[in-house]
Amino acid sequence: MNLPDELQFIVNGRMPQKRTNVSLDGRTCIVTGATSGVGYAAAKRIAEGGGDLVLVCRNREKASSVKTEIEAKNGVNVDLVFADFSDLDQVRRAGAEILDSVPRIDALVNNAGMHNTGRELNKDGIEMVFCVNHLASFLLTRLLLDRIMESAPARILYVNSQGHRFNGLDLDDLNWEKRSYWGLQGYGAAKTAQLLTIWELADQLSESGVTVNAMHPGGVRTNIGMNNGLLYRLYQTYLLAPFLSKPEISGEAIYYLIAAPEMEHETGKFYNQTIEEKPAAHALDRELGKRVWEISEKLTGLDQSNLWEDENE
Repeated sequence: MNLPDELQFIVNGRMPQKRTNVSLDGRTCIVTGATSGVGYAAAKRIAEGGGDLVLVCRNREKASSVKTEIEAKNGVNVDLVFADFSDLDQVRRAGAEILDSVPRIDALVNNAGMHNTGRELNKDGIEMVFCVNHLASFLLTRLLLDRIMESAPARILYVNSQGHRFNGLDLDDLNWEKRSYWGLQGYGAAKTAQLLTIWELADQLSESGVTVNAMHPGGVRTNIGMNNGLLYRLYQTYLLAPFLSKPEISGEAIYYLIAAPEMEHETGKFYNQTIEEKPAAHALDRELGKRVWEISEKLTGLDQSNLWEDENE
């Protein structure tokens, strides 16, 4: 089917996906949001491939259960770090804990995310979805970046979404104070901001041996959005879920993107599972991306004088 570039995702999602059985023995992979859905599937697949894991999770009980399950089945090391990504102070503590205990990072999978149907602010007055889906992963990546570079060749992968096509990004109204909040646009704003900063980071790391890519995990059943009201949960469970695939397809795609030898030098790209794809035009605006980068640094505190240097001493 000959479709415009920006509609090619309709075809790409149905195409045969790439796979690899290359071993990750001896490598350490960090996965955020790993107690259910895409993150859980990715963690299991990485463990099956022999990779050791650091799981950054919010729910201690669920995380402990996942750790026990994976270690018993695969014989790999699984370490747990706890952080609620709606709280950037907790993200900073998680970054510091990882740097204290993890000597090398071969892959970072930024997967944690959320969807709200209504506007909600975190304790710092930042719109919740923008914080969890974009700022938290932006901050964690930056905090761990030197360690990742020291471990090169290494890979950073963001679990993004076709939801970025809903856009909603307005740098003059990130908290939706001037507009009515619409959940899909709020989600799209965060995922658009994430993509825009990925291109900037990929350029900065072009000679480092570290690749940075984004992917849509496919139409799979997850718990995202289940924090919303009863009506939304019923819709998700009984009307939407039956038409979605199991998240294991996402786990396979993530494994391919962080393990396949042919992906070692691919960077600054967006994939529909494992098929390279063109994002929406608004997510390719490099001038806008530079502004998003600066704003993201300010909102995460990374623009404070000597902060970046202090973190790397």
